[in-house]
Amino acid sequence: MENQTSGTEFVFLGLTRDPLLQSLLFTVFLIIYLIILLGNILIMMVIRTDLHLHFPMYFFLFHLALVDICYATTVVPKMLVNFLVKGSITVAVNACMTQMFFILLSAGCEVFMLSVMAYDRYMAICNPLNYQEAMSKHFCYQLVGSAWAMGLLYSVLNTIPVLNIQFCGHTEIKHFSCELPPLLSAACSGTFLSKLILLFSAVIFGSSSFLFTLISYICIIATVLKIQSAEGRHKAFSTCSSHFIAVGLLYITALFQYTKPKSVSSIILDQVLSTQYSILTPMLNPIIYSLKNKDVKTALRRILKKMQ
Repeated sequence: MENQTSGTEFVFLGLTRDPLLQSLLFTVFLIIYLIILLGNILIMMVIRTDLHLHFPMYFFLFHLALVDICYATTVVPKMLVNFLVKGSITVAVNACMTQMFFILLSAGCEVFMLSVMAYDRYMAICNPLNYQEAMSKHFCYQLVGSAWAMGLLYSVLNTIPVLNIQFCGHTEIKHFSCELPPLLSAACSGTFLSKLILLFSAVIFGSSSFLFTLISYICIIATVLKIQSAEGRHKAFSTCSSHFIAVGLLYITALFQYTKPKSVSSIILDQVLSTQYSILTPMLNPIIYSLKNKDVKTALRRILKKMQ
């Protein structure tokens, strides 16, 4: 096969080529995508319109919902189009690189946004007297901007080396999106630097964010356990339990996907893990935060009453 610096197009194997399964999966993922859009847009609308939610915790939740919409929109619409294609699924290299860039950007931003939210809970529970002063509006904007900046840095670091990789004409990608690990597995040559950067950036960015989140929660747990009343402990834990669930869903699957050895890699496992953190997590986040949060539910009821 003829080696090409950038190739001409990629051929995606997708989740399945069975017409019946394609129709079923199209319906399933369309419903999931609509839930993602409606759920996250609803959270953003409630936070923006209800004055009772205009403080840091919900400011960060607003931006997490925005990141989730960006993440899912980068992956799912193209997947839905592919389910409607009866023949081979081909994607131009430039389009694939663009999708990969935004996947990495969204994933990196989401990881650090969760760390920012953990820090917010740490300040609220462990240092409540200085919370309002420490978490000023200007500082909150800086934290959100830093999360986007770290996501952008992570994406750029991993995208630039891939542009110099040699792909073969009509390279087959055993995946449903232009995610970096499947692309590297399908390259003809020149992947050593990209794999090295991917491993180190995933470990450094992921572990630093995870440690920051973990330390915040260790301090939170230590503080909550000092509360004398059981009701006080329950109230304190309830304010961060939803965030803890969201962190677990993302970190466990994403870190394993990007750092696992090649010996445990398989097409099905890679696709299941990718579906979890790029599609299911954005769907579950608004459900988790709305069901576990009394303020959001109360605000939603107030808005519905005004609309009647």
